Amino acid sequence: MERQTISIQDREDIRRLFGTDLERLDQQTFKQKKKELMAKYHPDKFEKFEDETVREMATERFQLIEKLAAKIEAFYQGKSVMSADQGKGRAYMHEFAQFAAKKLKIEIITEDKDLKYHIFGSYYKWLAYGETFHIPETKASIIMDEEHQGHRIGFRETIRMYLTFDEDQAIEDIVQWLYGKVLDRASHLIISKEKVAVDPEKMAMAIKKVSFLRIEAP
Repeated sequence: MERQTISIQDREDIRRLFGTDLERLDQQTFKQKKKELMAKYHPDKFEKFEDETVREMATERFQLIEKLAAKIEAFYQGKSVMSADQGKGRAYMHEFAQFAAKKLKIEIITEDKDLKYHIFGSYYKWLAYGETFHIPETKASIIMDEEHQGHRIGFRETIRMYLTFDEDQAIEDIVQWLYGKVLDRASHLIISKEKVAVDPEKMAMAIKKVSFLRIEAP
């Protein structure tokens, strides 16, 4: 069976026709409801009506039920995915949300002139020349903005870097490393233009919000 994509509209139609959200729809209820709906809207039942519009509406409803049923069955078999438009709203908080990022901009605002060396050690000077830093015990990596060496305004400095990670990398592991480096040393972070407090949960949520790909069934 080909992978089925479930859109936001599909989820709304499932809720309306099957009476509950996809994740709460157990298989027994689904089978019973599917049988009732297909019997109710089967085109043969509407052949007696002289109104062509009524027959067309019933046929469209029946075909919609068939389409949704196929996607629900694929969801149960782990062969369905939520479309990327689920990124709207709070889909990034879903249990089965998937994430990945390529050069996600993160800026660290600090008054600690030694913070960049605390984070990267002596490797920082190589980052300034375009080298890649691999975050320990993760598959994630960081590069620096080659044209942004970290300018200072008074006692304030901005460390600008770009984060890359794949779907198989837990964001929490990245955040745990970064949080440990900036705790008590940075005033806040800016993640994709959003001001974020130095707090592991808020940092993780900010990264997830902008790196969300889709919701994938287990």
